[in-house]
This record gives sequence, C-alpha cells and structure tokens, in this order.
Amino acid sequence: MPRRIATHANSWYVADKRKLDNQLNAWIQIAGSEDCGVPEFPVPNARVIMAPHAGYSYSGATAGFAYKAWDLSQATRIFILGPAHHVYINGCSVSGCDFYDTPLGELTLDSELLRELANTGKFTWLSLKADEDEHSIEMHLPYIYKAIERAGKSHKSVKIVPIVVGSISSAQEKTYGALLKPYLEDPQNAFVISTDFCHWGARFSYTGYFRELPTHDNPNPEFIHLKEHGAQAIKHPLHKSIRALDHEGMAAIATGKHSEFVSYLSKTKNTICGRHPIGVMMAAAELMFGENKGSNLGRFRYLYYAQSEALEDVNGSSVSYVSGFMEMP
Repeated sequence: MPRRIATHANSWYVADKRKLDNQLNAWIQIAGSEDCGVPEFPVPNARVIMAPHAGYSYSGATAGFAYKAWDLSQATRIFILGPAHHVYINGCSVSGCDFYDTPLGELTLDSELLRELANTGKFTWLSLKADEDEHSIEMHLPYIYKAIERAGKSHKSVKIVPIVVGSISSAQEKTYGALLKPYLEDPQNAFVISTDFCHWGARFSYTGYFRELPTHDNPNPEFIHLKEHGAQAIKHPLHKSIRALDHEGMAAIATGKHSEFVSYLSKTKNTICGRHPIGVMMAAAELMFGENKGSNLGRFRYLYYAQSEALEDVNGSSVSYVSGFMEMP
C-alpha cells in the first residue's frame, strides 16, 4: 500500500508531534470572532475553505482562521485542490497513495474515488516522487488532521482526495469544475483550496504596481510593472499597492463569476499560485448556483489577509496569504 511520507516536516513546519499540535491549537484559538466578524465557529455549512500553503512561520496563523471556520459536521470525504509547483501538468493529477503521513498521524485516501476520477480520462496519476516533492497539499494535512479531530470524527471515517491542478486554461477550469460539481453538491464532501496570493519581487519575476491606489472615485488606476518603469515610479509603499492588488482579486473571486476572476488575472497577471484550483472551484460553484444574482451562495467570504512582510524596498520580496470560506446552503 503506497504511503506518502511527510517530506516537508522539520523544514517547512515542526516535525515534533507535541509541538506541532500545540502550535496548531494556538493558531486556531487566536483566530477569534472579534478579528473577522464571524459570530460562530465553525461557520455552519462552511465546508469549502481557502487557505495558504507557505511555511507555517509565514502562513500558519492565517490558515488557522479558515480551519477554525471549517464545518466538517457532515463530512466523510475531503477534497484538497493544490497547484503544481515542481512538475508541468496540462490537466489535473491524483495521488496513487493509500495513506498520507503527518507528524500527528496518518490520513487515509479515498482510493476508490481516486480511481474513478482517473477512469474519466481527465486525471493522470501523480508519481510518488512528484507527490512527495509537492508542498501545496502537504502543508494542509496537519490542519486537516486536527480539523477531523475537532469535529469529533475518526481519521479512518473521513477520507481525503488530493488533486494537483496543473497549468490549465480557463476552459479546462470549467471542464474540471463540471466534473467536481456533483461532489460539491453533496454535503458529505468538504473542500480545501490551497493557494498563496501575490508573490511580489524580482525573484518571482513580478513587480506589478498601481501608480495611484484605487479609490471610490478612481477604481481603475493605471497599473504598471516596476521592472519596466524603475523605482522612480514608486509613489506609495509597495505593500499598500500589493494589498490593493490582492483585494481586487479577492473581490473578483467573491463575485462568484468565473469570468470576473479570469478577467482580473488577464489584466494584472497577479502571481496567485492557486489561481487554477480557485478557478476550478469557482466554475463548479457557478454551475451549481448560477451567477449568484440576489444570493451569496457560491461566493467567498474572507476571514484574514496577511503579507510575509510590509514591503517597501523594490529589491525585496513578499508573499501574501488569505483565508476564507465559500457560502453554502
């Protein structure tokens, strides 16, 4: 029975079971309702969450908000959609493992469903090496283990479905959204969308910048790239422009309209690494709920936003993190 080991433990997060458990508990505890306007945790029917996948020292606290809000009361299966960072995939791939190890204990994969997905011809099998190299799913596994525990469920009774989403087009996002829609409709299925937001700096080949910060009177200011215009074009701190850039993307996602997010990415080229997992889930929700006219169903509500640092130096870099959940009936 193939097993994926926790390859990023002791580097991206602590491997000691007791220390990791205490750390996750602390972050979940800190994520209180006074910080994000949510009156009740977990949020009823919040079975689809969005959370980051960077090293825990950078994004673990942000992820705690999504995991505190996550409602697993009906869950028997958890889909995890993460982007591919190390291999090129023109489509989506599924894990061939039976178990995923975490420092807290093992998680069981839904091997039968994974075979069903592969049999559609739309999903390829992920090699064990590619599976273990990828961090976008692993970084959620300890939190998922804790969430199952917090929901009072057995780790054997709730199985996981890891899906690595490759470099796909918006049309392919709709195709995969249609394939996942029946699972989204089933309240026994929960979902994790794994994504970080803007990766800013020369090391990420991205220097997008608003010449003027968006305002009510000027919602669409000129958007440039400092690589082409130089540091002399800077009029306000970089971190403020990055925040405005990310929040414009978050607003596009919150419309519930797949086309709005596609348009935003076309305009800004924002380096949201999980843009394709987001696009797939938006496409599935749009098929399920329509374009959400007069309803918040299928739309995201955000709980917390953070940046790895408040960037001011054009030669520096930062990564942004977001936690949220999808409004579900």
